[in-house]
Amino acid sequence: MKKTIAALALALLGLATGAATGAAQAPAHTFALSATDFLLDGAPFQIKSGEMHPGRIPAMYWRHRIRMAKAMGLNTIAAYIFWNQHEESEGHFDFTTGSRDIARFIRIAQDEGMWVLLRPGPYVCAEWDFGGLPPYLLRDPELRIRSLSPRYFAAAERYLARLADVVRPLLVTHGGPVLMVQIENEYGSYGNDRNYVKRLKDVWIKHRIDVPFFTGDGPTAYMLEAGHVDGAAVGLDSGSDEKHWDLARSIVPGVPIFSSETYPGWLTHWGEAWARPSVDELKTEVTFLLNAKKSFNFYVVHGGTNFGFTAGANAGGKGYEPDVTSYDYDAPIDEQGRATPKYLMLRELLGATLPAGQSLPPIPEPIPSITVPEFAMQLYASIWGNLPAPVASIHPRPFEMYGQNQGLVLYRTTLVGRKSGKLMITDLHDYATVFVDGVLVGTIDRRLGEKSIDLPKVTTPNPVLDLLVEGMGHINFAQEMIDRKGITDRVTLSGMTLMNWSVHLFPLRDAWVAALPASAAPGTRPGLFFRGAFTLAKPADTFIDMTGYRKGVVWVNGHNLGRYWDIGPQSRLYCPASFLKAGRNDVVVLDLLKTEASPLRGAATLQ
Repeated sequence: MKKTIAALALALLGLATGAATGAAQAPAHTFALSATDFLLDGAPFQIKSGEMHPGRIPAMYWRHRIRMAKAMGLNTIAAYIFWNQHEESEGHFDFTTGSRDIARFIRIAQDEGMWVLLRPGPYVCAEWDFGGLPPYLLRDPELRIRSLSPRYFAAAERYLARLADVVRPLLVTHGGPVLMVQIENEYGSYGNDRNYVKRLKDVWIKHRIDVPFFTGDGPTAYMLEAGHVDGAAVGLDSGSDEKHWDLARSIVPGVPIFSSETYPGWLTHWGEAWARPSVDELKTEVTFLLNAKKSFNFYVVHGGTNFGFTAGANAGGKGYEPDVTSYDYDAPIDEQGRATPKYLMLRELLGATLPAGQSLPPIPEPIPSITVPEFAMQLYASIWGNLPAPVASIHPRPFEMYGQNQGLVLYRTTLVGRKSGKLMITDLHDYATVFVDGVLVGTIDRRLGEKSIDLPKVTTPNPVLDLLVEGMGHINFAQEMIDRKGITDRVTLSGMTLMNWSVHLFPLRDAWVAALPASAAPGTRPGLFFRGAFTLAKPADTFIDMTGYRKGVVWVNGHNLGRYWDIGPQSRLYCPASFLKAGRNDVVVLDLLKTEASPLRGAATLQ
């Protein structure tokens, strides 16, 4: 079979740098499940997969990243599909633009002689905002996710039906590279409604998805019992020991088992040190998998970037742990697409398993990256000078109830009765700067478990209270995922409920930021925009170094690079060449805390 794959790769070599091919041809292969093995063309097949997410990778680099995975010794690409990237607003789907063109990604994988495992959710986790679910669902006050709750399931089925039309021609049964489709994701970590996961499988079958299915759950009895689907292969997250396989076989006999998430790296939250799992432990685990000829999927072989507002969050720590913008993940292929020591170690291990006379393809040339000399930034506008028309609310409401996902919301009220004392927000999601009569009093940070701040006495008879609230990533895992942003209930001052709010919405859409007019006197109240530019002879990847800025968001030529925060560990934001151009490149920074401009520069690496 490896000779067949090699022949296919050679036959398609002429397409290596061009656009993806058109629709898949007539069926050329079969893929099935036996009681113990995956069967490709009737013969046992060891899946050696690496996960990467097209939504986290600039589309111009999809082919490069897939080639990197192949050169490491893999034969398969696994890919999460993010529902909320394809249906940002209810009923409006996009499977064709930029990094949303899933069909093109899959065809490129086929061009490169790789098979595909599709992981479409509807829930995926992935440290992605709301675990891939669309935030418009959060407008429903009775929302019950990952269940047969009628409103939720109707939305999920609509998404799966549209996605089925996209991927059906790409299934192995139609001559494409897609071998299997995952049902949900780690459902046993969340719920126990076996009827729900069965219905999801039925939806796929109804829409003529006729390849085998698999599930992915932790190697724990209750997770496997609640999460598996009859007739589907069992994925273990992760299967790092023979006892994990024994457990799975005892609960779900008669189907193949594989390690659906073998972790070469790990995620990082704001305020933590970079996660750096051991190379030696990874080598031991992969050696076990290879020696036992077990199928596996590296989660992730390449992480990419949480551009814009796509980074998710966990509910650990003091209740909220937002993920950094980089999804480097300490993966074998780093954020910018380069081979790491883990990559070279894995390439050696995987290469040693090839039959005599076969060898791995050479490692692709690195994508160029450059430094950008220091360039000046200027203060040019403020949130306060660009307030949109207010929405009147007796009580403050979450962002989603105003039709907004993330960004900022300014909640403003005039203090009547109580005018100083302990201000309590029930509950703040996720970060607020607090002002009285335009003067910064301080900040409240959900990540630290903070909910209150003391307001000082003032002399004005009716002081104005401003709460500028930033929504960060929606929680993407476990039981706290109903994570609406902003102020979720009420605000009290020394026990008095504050009412009658003016609410100003700032979704921070790219077009709005690009069109923001300069102000003659933007002031010095925090919540300021800074602007600058640098010139390039030729575009190349770089990392915008935000050292000297505090907390906010960066746009380059209208592309949202994501969030920065001086609590670290990330201080540089990846800016791919596709966001840049020869000549002038414009940079806009919104900083919630800084009041004076500082210069910026571009670095060649993340760290």
